[in-house]
Amino acid sequence: MEQLLSTFVRSIFVDNMIFAYYLGMCSYLAVSKNVKTALGLGLAVTFILTCTLPINYMLETHVLKEGALSWLGADYANVNLSFLSLIIFIAIIASFVQLVEMIVEKYAPALYASLGIFLPLIAVNCAILGGSLFMQQKAFDNVGVATVYGFGSGIGWLLAIIGMAAIREKLQYSDVPKPLKGLGITFIVTGLMGIAFMSFSGIKI
Repeated sequence: MEQLLSTFVRSIFVDNMIFAYYLGMCSYLAVSKNVKTALGLGLAVTFILTCTLPINYMLETHVLKEGALSWLGADYANVNLSFLSLIIFIAIIASFVQLVEMIVEKYAPALYASLGIFLPLIAVNCAILGGSLFMQQKAFDNVGVATVYGFGSGIGWLLAIIGMAAIREKLQYSDVPKPLKGLGITFIVTGLMGIAFMSFSGIKI
């Protein structure tokens, strides 16, 4: 239980996909203009991370890595399919993105229209693929830890984009110098938020 809680907190604050690794910046900057749209995209990213990480973990553990197929017999003990991991991970992510796109289009057409091209582009969002690749690197003990890591990473990305959207809504009524309006002030705020999140790296979890 302690490991799950530690993984969850670290994935949100210490290893935040946006502020620790700056992954998924394209959709983060483009969709964070209002809170409602940012919330919709953040929830979609969280859902996909939570669903794909345990699946990719199971595939990595029981199919792809060296010796993973030993359960089929001694003849398969030395088989190493790890070279397929990137393709398999992307295929799993793309399948879930397609599912989310269909659901959003059917039940929230206004949100679907506001997200535009960035909803299908979640399939190539480096934050989501990064989650699966970090899962490989961290070598979690079991699928439960991997699932918690995926959920926490999604929540971290959600908090980051909602926070940016809220700030950008306020900035519309602020006296921002003309050369900094738009992306200029957005990059500055992103940097400041990244510095703020760096303070969590000193916490022993």
